[in-house]
Amino acid sequence: MQYTTCEAVYNDSDKTLKSPSMTGDFNAKRKKKVAEIDQALNSDPTDVAALRRMAISEGGLLTDEIRQKVWPKLLNVNTNDPSPVSGENLRQMSKDYQQVLLDVRRSLRRFPPGMPEEQREGLQEELIDIILLILERNPQLHYYQGYHDIVVTFLLVVGERLATSLVEKLSTHHLRDFMDPTMDNTKHILNYLMPIIDQVNPELHDFMQRAEVGTIFALSWLITWFGHVLSDFRHVVRLYDFFLACHPLMPIYFAAVIVLYREQEVLDCDCDMASVHHLLSQIPQDLPYETLISRAGDLFVQFPPSELAREAAAQQQAEKTAASTFKDFELASAQQRPDMVLRQRFRGLLRSEERTKDVLTKPRTNRFVKLAVMGLTVALGAAALAMVKSALEWAPKFQLQLFP
Repeated sequence: MQYTTCEAVYNDSDKTLKSPSMTGDFNAKRKKKVAEIDQALNSDPTDVAALRRMAISEGGLLTDEIRQKVWPKLLNVNTNDPSPVSGENLRQMSKDYQQVLLDVRRSLRRFPPGMPEEQREGLQEELIDIILLILERNPQLHYYQGYHDIVVTFLLVVGERLATSLVEKLSTHHLRDFMDPTMDNTKHILNYLMPIIDQVNPELHDFMQRAEVGTIFALSWLITWFGHVLSDFRHVVRLYDFFLACHPLMPIYFAAVIVLYREQEVLDCDCDMASVHHLLSQIPQDLPYETLISRAGDLFVQFPPSELAREAAAQQQAEKTAASTFKDFELASAQQRPDMVLRQRFRGLLRSEERTKDVLTKPRTNRFVKLAVMGLTVALGAAALAMVKSALEWAPKFQLQLFP
Protein backbone atom coordinates (compact mmCIF):
# COMPACT_ATOMS: atom_id res chain seq x y z
CA MET A 1 0.00 0.00 0.00
CA GLN A 2 1.32 3.44 -0.95
CA TYR A 3 0.56 6.72 0.79
CA THR A 4 -0.34 9.90 -1.08
CA THR A 5 1.53 12.70 0.62
CA CYS A 6 0.69 15.95 -1.14
CA GLU A 7 -3.07 15.86 -1.56
CA ALA A 8 -3.95 18.43 1.11
CA VAL A 9 -4.48 21.97 -0.18
CA TYR A 10 -3.01 24.53 2.19
CA ASN A 11 -0.52 27.33 2.41
CA ASP A 12 2.80 25.96 3.69
CA SER A 13 4.00 29.27 5.05
CA ASP A 14 1.15 29.95 7.45
CA LYS A 15 -0.83 26.67 7.52
CA THR A 16 -4.09 28.48 6.68
CA LEU A 17 -6.61 26.97 4.31
CA LYS A 18 -6.80 28.57 0.91
CA SER A 19 -9.85 30.46 -0.33
CA PRO A 20 -12.05 28.85 -3.02
CA SER A 21 -10.47 31.03 -5.73
CA MET A 22 -6.99 30.10 -4.56
CA THR A 23 -8.00 26.44 -4.48
CA GLY A 24 -9.23 26.75 -8.07
CA ASP A 25 -5.94 28.27 -9.17
CA PHE A 26 -4.05 25.56 -7.32
CA ASN A 27 -6.05 22.79 -8.96
CA ALA A 28 -5.52 24.31 -12.40
CA LYS A 29 -1.77 24.56 -11.85
CA ARG A 30 -1.70 21.05 -10.45
CA LYS A 31 -3.57 19.64 -13.44
CA LYS A 32 -1.22 21.43 -15.82
CA LYS A 33 1.83 20.10 -13.99
CA VAL A 34 0.52 16.54 -14.06
CA ALA A 35 0.03 16.87 -17.82
CA GLU A 36 3.57 18.19 -18.27
CA ILE A 37 4.99 15.32 -16.23
CA ASP A 38 3.04 12.79 -18.28
CA GLN A 39 4.29 14.38 -21.48
CA ALA A 40 7.90 14.19 -20.28
CA LEU A 41 7.46 10.55 -19.23
CA ASN A 42 5.93 9.60 -22.56
CA SER A 43 8.54 11.35 -24.68
CA ASP A 44 10.89 9.14 -26.65
CA PRO A 45 13.42 9.28 -25.13
CA THR A 46 12.09 10.31 -21.73
CA ASP A 47 12.62 14.04 -21.13
CA VAL A 48 14.60 13.67 -17.91
CA ALA A 49 15.56 17.36 -17.83
CA ALA A 50 11.88 18.30 -17.81
CA LEU A 51 11.21 15.79 -15.03
CA ARG A 52 13.98 17.36 -12.97
CA ARG A 53 12.44 20.78 -13.44
CA MET A 54 9.07 19.43 -12.37
CA ALA A 55 10.61 17.84 -9.28
CA ILE A 56 12.35 21.07 -8.30
CA SER A 57 9.52 23.50 -9.01
CA GLU A 58 6.74 24.39 -6.59
CA GLY A 59 4.91 21.38 -5.21
CA GLY A 60 7.45 18.87 -6.49
CA LEU A 61 6.02 15.66 -7.93
CA LEU A 62 2.67 16.04 -6.14
CA THR A 63 1.77 12.40 -5.38
CA ASP A 64 3.42 9.09 -4.65
CA GLU A 65 1.83 7.59 -7.76
CA ILE A 66 3.80 10.08 -9.83
CA ARG A 67 6.94 9.53 -7.77
CA GLN A 68 6.79 5.81 -8.53
CA LYS A 69 7.19 6.72 -12.20
CA VAL A 70 9.56 9.68 -11.96
CA TRP A 71 12.04 8.75 -9.23
CA PRO A 72 13.41 5.82 -11.29
CA LYS A 73 13.94 8.20 -14.21
CA LEU A 74 15.78 10.69 -12.02
CA LEU A 75 18.08 7.90 -10.82
CA ASN A 76 18.38 6.24 -14.23
CA VAL A 77 16.96 2.95 -12.94
CA ASN A 78 15.24 0.63 -15.39
CA THR A 79 12.06 -0.59 -13.72
CA ASN A 80 11.92 -3.56 -16.10
CA ASP A 81 15.17 -5.02 -14.80
CA PRO A 82 14.85 -8.06 -12.54
CA SER A 83 14.72 -7.39 -8.83
CA PRO A 84 18.01 -7.77 -6.93
CA VAL A 85 18.24 -11.24 -5.40
CA SER A 86 19.72 -12.01 -2.00
CA GLY A 87 21.87 -14.93 -1.05
CA GLU A 88 20.59 -17.38 1.56
CA ASN A 89 20.88 -16.73 5.29
CA LEU A 90 21.59 -13.04 4.73
CA ARG A 91 20.60 -12.04 8.25
CA GLN A 92 22.82 -14.68 9.81
CA MET A 93 25.81 -13.75 7.65
CA SER A 94 25.62 -9.94 7.79
CA LYS A 95 27.92 -8.16 10.23
CA ASP A 96 25.49 -5.22 10.26
CA TYR A 97 22.32 -7.15 11.07
CA GLN A 98 22.16 -6.40 14.79
CA GLN A 99 22.70 -2.66 14.32
CA VAL A 100 20.20 -2.50 11.47
CA LEU A 101 17.68 -4.41 13.58
CA LEU A 102 18.07 -1.97 16.48
CA ASP A 103 17.68 1.06 14.21
CA VAL A 104 14.64 -0.33 12.44
CA ARG A 105 12.96 -1.17 15.74
CA ARG A 106 13.42 2.47 16.74
CA SER A 107 11.83 3.73 13.52
CA LEU A 108 8.17 3.55 14.59
CA ARG A 109 7.52 7.25 14.08
CA ARG A 110 8.60 7.01 10.45
CA PHE A 111 5.47 5.04 9.60
CA PRO A 112 2.09 6.70 9.00
CA PRO A 113 0.01 7.25 12.16
CA GLY A 114 -2.76 4.72 12.49
CA MET A 115 -1.09 2.08 10.35
CA PRO A 116 -2.11 -1.40 11.58
CA GLU A 117 0.63 -2.95 13.70
CA GLU A 118 0.80 -6.07 11.55
CA GLN A 119 1.30 -4.01 8.39
CA ARG A 120 3.95 -1.84 10.03
CA GLU A 121 5.85 -4.87 11.32
CA GLY A 122 5.79 -6.36 7.83
CA LEU A 123 7.26 -3.15 6.40
CA GLN A 124 9.97 -3.14 9.05
CA GLU A 125 10.98 -6.66 8.00
CA GLU A 126 11.12 -5.48 4.39
CA LEU A 127 13.21 -2.51 5.49
CA ILE A 128 15.77 -4.79 7.12
CA ASP A 129 15.92 -7.00 4.02
CA ILE A 130 16.45 -4.04 1.67
CA ILE A 131 19.33 -2.64 3.72
CA LEU A 132 21.12 -5.97 4.16
CA LEU A 133 20.70 -6.88 0.50
CA ILE A 134 22.21 -3.58 -0.68
CA LEU A 135 25.14 -3.99 1.70
CA GLU A 136 25.68 -7.58 0.55
CA ARG A 137 25.69 -6.59 -3.11
CA ASN A 138 28.00 -3.62 -2.49
CA PRO A 139 30.70 -4.62 0.03
CA GLN A 140 32.45 -1.26 -0.50
CA LEU A 141 29.50 0.42 1.26
CA HIS A 142 29.41 0.75 5.04
CA TYR A 143 26.19 1.07 7.00
CA TYR A 144 25.67 4.19 9.11
CA GLN A 145 22.99 5.06 11.65
CA GLY A 146 20.45 7.16 9.77
CA TYR A 147 20.68 5.20 6.52
CA HIS A 148 17.45 3.40 7.45
CA ASP A 149 15.66 6.77 7.56
CA ILE A 150 16.37 7.22 3.86
CA VAL A 151 15.49 3.64 2.95
CA VAL A 152 12.13 3.72 4.75
CA THR A 153 11.11 6.80 2.76
CA PHE A 154 11.62 4.93 -0.51
CA LEU A 155 9.92 1.83 0.88
CA LEU A 156 6.77 3.76 1.79
CA VAL A 157 6.62 5.54 -1.55
CA VAL A 158 7.53 2.88 -4.11
CA GLY A 159 7.39 -0.49 -2.34
CA GLU A 160 10.08 -3.07 -1.58
CA ARG A 161 11.15 -4.20 -5.05
CA LEU A 162 11.63 -0.75 -6.56
CA ALA A 163 12.96 0.75 -3.33
CA THR A 164 15.80 -1.79 -3.38
CA SER A 165 16.89 -0.76 -6.86
CA LEU A 166 16.51 2.97 -6.25
CA VAL A 167 18.32 3.02 -2.91
CA GLU A 168 21.12 0.86 -4.30
CA LYS A 169 21.71 3.38 -7.07
CA LEU A 170 21.41 6.28 -4.63
CA SER A 171 23.86 4.62 -2.23
CA THR A 172 26.53 4.32 -4.89
CA HIS A 173 26.11 7.94 -5.99
CA HIS A 174 24.44 10.68 -3.91
CA LEU A 175 25.01 8.90 -0.58
CA ARG A 176 28.36 7.37 -1.45
CA ASP A 177 30.44 9.68 0.73
CA PHE A 178 28.35 8.88 3.81
CA MET A 179 29.02 5.16 3.35
CA ASP A 180 32.81 5.25 3.61
CA PRO A 181 34.54 3.38 6.44
CA THR A 182 35.41 6.79 7.96
CA MET A 183 33.48 10.06 8.20
CA ASP A 184 36.12 12.12 6.39
CA ASN A 185 34.05 12.80 3.29
CA THR A 186 30.91 13.48 5.33
CA LYS A 187 32.87 16.04 7.30
CA HIS A 188 34.09 17.54 4.03
CA ILE A 189 30.49 18.05 2.91
CA LEU A 190 29.50 19.56 6.28
CA ASN A 191 32.34 22.03 5.86
CA TYR A 192 30.43 23.68 3.00
CA LEU A 193 27.77 24.88 5.46
CA MET A 194 29.63 27.78 7.03
CA PRO A 195 31.06 29.18 3.77
CA ILE A 196 27.52 29.31 2.32
CA ILE A 197 26.28 31.18 5.40
CA ASP A 198 29.33 33.44 5.25
CA GLN A 199 28.58 34.45 1.66
CA VAL A 200 25.03 35.50 2.51
CA ASN A 201 25.20 36.74 6.10
CA PRO A 202 28.69 37.41 7.48
CA GLU A 203 27.27 38.69 10.77
CA LEU A 204 25.49 35.40 11.41
CA HIS A 205 28.55 33.46 10.31
CA ASP A 206 30.82 35.35 12.69
CA PHE A 207 28.39 34.92 15.58
CA MET A 208 28.34 31.16 15.04
CA GLN A 209 32.12 31.09 14.82
CA ARG A 210 32.46 32.97 18.09
CA ALA A 211 30.02 30.52 19.67
CA GLU A 212 32.16 27.65 18.36
CA VAL A 213 29.01 25.74 17.53
CA GLY A 214 30.55 23.91 14.59
CA THR A 215 28.33 21.97 12.18
CA ILE A 216 27.48 18.82 14.14
CA PHE A 217 23.91 20.08 14.63
CA ALA A 218 23.34 19.51 10.89
CA LEU A 219 24.81 16.00 10.75
CA SER A 220 21.51 14.13 11.04
CA TRP A 221 19.91 16.55 8.55
CA LEU A 222 22.52 15.75 5.95
CA ILE A 223 22.90 11.98 6.28
CA THR A 224 19.14 11.30 6.39
CA TRP A 225 18.11 13.97 3.87
CA PHE A 226 16.06 15.46 6.75
CA GLY A 227 14.00 12.27 7.01
CA HIS A 228 14.98 11.77 10.64
CA VAL A 229 14.13 15.28 11.84
CA LEU A 230 10.89 16.14 10.02
CA SER A 231 7.68 14.68 11.41
CA ASP A 232 5.45 15.34 8.40
CA PHE A 233 6.10 12.69 5.75
CA ARG A 234 4.74 15.00 3.05
CA HIS A 235 7.57 17.47 3.69
CA VAL A 236 10.14 14.66 3.63
CA VAL A 237 9.13 13.40 0.19
CA ARG A 238 8.92 16.97 -1.13
CA LEU A 239 12.56 17.41 -0.19
CA TYR A 240 13.44 14.05 -1.73
CA ASP A 241 11.91 15.22 -5.02
CA PHE A 242 14.19 18.25 -4.83
CA PHE A 243 17.36 16.41 -3.83
CA LEU A 244 16.94 13.59 -6.37
CA ALA A 245 16.69 16.15 -9.16
CA CYS A 246 19.72 18.17 -8.07
CA HIS A 247 23.40 18.19 -7.34
CA PRO A 248 24.48 15.82 -4.53
CA LEU A 249 25.47 18.82 -2.39
CA MET A 250 21.99 20.36 -2.45
CA PRO A 251 21.07 19.03 1.04
CA ILE A 252 23.86 21.14 2.57
CA TYR A 253 22.56 24.21 0.74
CA PHE A 254 19.11 23.49 2.14
CA ALA A 255 20.64 23.14 5.63
CA ALA A 256 22.25 26.55 5.15
CA VAL A 257 18.99 28.25 4.19
CA ILE A 258 17.32 26.85 7.31
CA VAL A 259 20.02 28.45 9.46
CA LEU A 260 19.77 31.70 7.49
CA TYR A 261 15.99 31.68 7.84
CA ARG A 262 16.43 31.46 11.63
CA GLU A 263 18.96 34.29 11.74
CA GLN A 264 17.20 36.39 14.38
CA GLU A 265 16.63 33.40 16.66
CA VAL A 266 20.33 32.57 16.49
CA LEU A 267 21.49 36.14 17.09
CA ASP A 268 19.14 36.42 20.07
CA CYS A 269 20.86 33.41 21.68
CA ASP A 270 23.67 33.64 24.17
CA CYS A 271 26.86 33.46 22.15
CA ASP A 272 28.01 30.10 23.42
CA MET A 273 28.15 26.66 21.90
CA ALA A 274 25.53 25.03 24.14
CA SER A 275 22.84 27.66 23.51
CA VAL A 276 23.32 27.91 19.75
CA HIS A 277 23.66 24.15 19.31
CA HIS A 278 20.46 23.52 21.28
CA LEU A 279 18.52 26.03 19.19
CA LEU A 280 19.73 24.82 15.81
CA SER A 281 19.44 21.12 16.57
CA GLN A 282 15.70 21.58 17.23
CA ILE A 283 14.50 22.05 13.67
CA PRO A 284 11.11 23.80 13.36
CA GLN A 285 8.32 21.73 11.81
CA ASP A 286 6.48 24.70 10.27
CA LEU A 287 9.15 25.92 7.88
CA PRO A 288 8.06 27.58 4.59
CA TYR A 289 9.42 24.69 2.55
CA GLU A 290 8.71 25.97 -0.94
CA THR A 291 10.33 29.31 -0.14
CA LEU A 292 13.39 27.59 1.32
CA ILE A 293 13.67 25.20 -1.62
CA SER A 294 13.63 28.14 -4.01
CA ARG A 295 16.18 29.94 -1.84
CA ALA A 296 18.50 26.92 -1.79
CA GLY A 297 18.32 26.76 -5.58
CA ASP A 298 19.18 30.45 -5.79
CA LEU A 299 22.19 30.03 -3.51
CA PHE A 300 23.44 27.06 -5.50
CA VAL A 301 23.33 29.13 -8.68
CA GLN A 302 25.01 32.16 -7.12
CA PHE A 303 27.58 30.30 -5.00
CA PRO A 304 28.27 26.96 -6.70
CA PRO A 305 30.37 24.31 -4.94
CA SER A 306 33.39 25.07 -7.11
CA GLU A 307 33.52 28.60 -5.66
CA LEU A 308 33.16 27.39 -2.08
CA ALA A 309 35.62 24.50 -2.21
CA ARG A 310 38.59 26.55 -1.01
CA GLU A 311 36.67 28.02 1.91
CA ALA A 312 35.37 24.58 2.84
CA ALA A 313 38.92 23.25 2.92
CA ALA A 314 39.99 26.25 5.03
CA GLN A 315 37.11 25.59 7.39
CA GLN A 316 38.34 22.04 7.86
CA GLN A 317 41.84 23.32 8.63
CA ALA A 318 40.51 25.92 11.08
CA GLU A 319 38.53 23.34 12.99
CA LYS A 320 41.72 21.47 13.79
CA THR A 321 42.75 24.33 16.08
CA ALA A 322 39.30 25.32 17.39
CA ALA A 323 37.11 23.77 20.07
CA SER A 324 35.15 21.84 17.43
CA THR A 325 37.73 19.13 16.75
CA PHE A 326 37.68 16.14 14.52
CA LYS A 327 37.70 13.89 17.57
CA ASP A 328 34.39 15.47 18.58
CA PHE A 329 33.05 14.84 15.12
CA GLU A 330 34.07 11.19 15.13
CA LEU A 331 32.34 10.74 18.46
CA ALA A 332 29.15 12.33 17.16
CA SER A 333 29.32 10.21 14.04
CA ALA A 334 29.66 7.01 16.02
CA GLN A 335 26.97 7.81 18.55
CA GLN A 336 24.64 9.97 16.41
CA ARG A 337 24.09 11.90 19.65
CA PRO A 338 25.28 15.53 19.57
CA ASP A 339 24.46 15.93 23.27
CA MET A 340 27.22 13.41 24.06
CA VAL A 341 29.65 15.67 22.24
CA LEU A 342 28.53 18.59 24.38
CA ARG A 343 29.17 16.68 27.58
CA GLN A 344 32.60 15.56 26.36
CA ARG A 345 33.53 19.07 25.36
CA PHE A 346 32.46 20.67 28.62
CA ARG A 347 34.39 18.11 30.64
CA GLY A 348 37.78 18.75 29.11
CA LEU A 349 37.88 21.80 26.81
CA LEU A 350 38.13 25.48 27.65
CA ARG A 351 37.38 28.09 25.07
CA SER A 352 40.42 29.79 23.55
CA GLU A 353 39.58 33.38 22.61
CA GLU A 354 42.87 33.94 20.82
CA ARG A 355 42.49 30.91 18.56
CA THR A 356 38.94 31.91 17.70
CA LYS A 357 40.09 35.43 16.87
CA ASP A 358 42.57 34.04 14.36
CA VAL A 359 39.84 32.07 12.62
CA LEU A 360 37.62 35.12 12.30
CA THR A 361 40.05 37.70 10.91
CA LYS A 362 39.66 37.10 7.20
CA PRO A 363 38.97 39.96 4.77
CA ARG A 364 35.41 40.73 3.66
CA THR A 365 35.82 41.62 0.00
CA ASN A 366 32.82 42.47 -2.16
CA ARG A 367 30.39 41.54 0.63
CA PHE A 368 27.95 44.34 -0.10
CA VAL A 369 27.92 43.51 -3.79
CA LYS A 370 27.13 39.87 -3.05
CA LEU A 371 24.47 40.74 -0.50
CA ALA A 372 22.86 43.13 -2.97
CA VAL A 373 22.72 40.33 -5.49
CA MET A 374 20.98 38.20 -2.89
CA GLY A 375 18.18 40.77 -2.78
CA LEU A 376 17.26 39.81 -6.34
CA THR A 377 15.28 36.58 -6.45
CA VAL A 378 16.39 34.25 -9.21
CA ALA A 379 13.40 32.81 -11.05
CA LEU A 380 12.99 29.19 -10.01
CA GLY A 381 12.90 28.07 -13.62
CA ALA A 382 16.32 29.59 -14.23
CA ALA A 383 17.67 28.13 -11.01
CA ALA A 384 16.32 24.72 -11.91
CA LEU A 385 17.92 24.87 -15.34
CA ALA A 386 21.27 25.84 -13.88
CA MET A 387 21.07 23.06 -11.32
CA VAL A 388 20.21 20.53 -14.02
CA LYS A 389 23.20 21.63 -16.09
CA SER A 390 25.59 21.43 -13.15
CA ALA A 391 24.00 18.49 -11.35
CA LEU A 392 27.13 16.39 -11.70
CA GLU A 393 29.75 18.99 -10.92
CA TRP A 394 30.44 17.52 -7.47
CA ALA A 395 33.78 15.79 -7.37
CA PRO A 396 35.18 14.97 -3.94
CA LYS A 397 37.15 11.78 -3.40
CA PHE A 398 34.59 9.70 -5.29
CA GLN A 399 33.76 11.40 -8.57
CA LEU A 400 30.87 9.33 -9.84
CA GLN A 401 28.61 10.32 -12.69
CA LEU A 402 24.94 9.52 -12.36
CA PHE A 403 23.82 10.52 -15.84
CA PRO A 404 25.68 10.68 -19.14
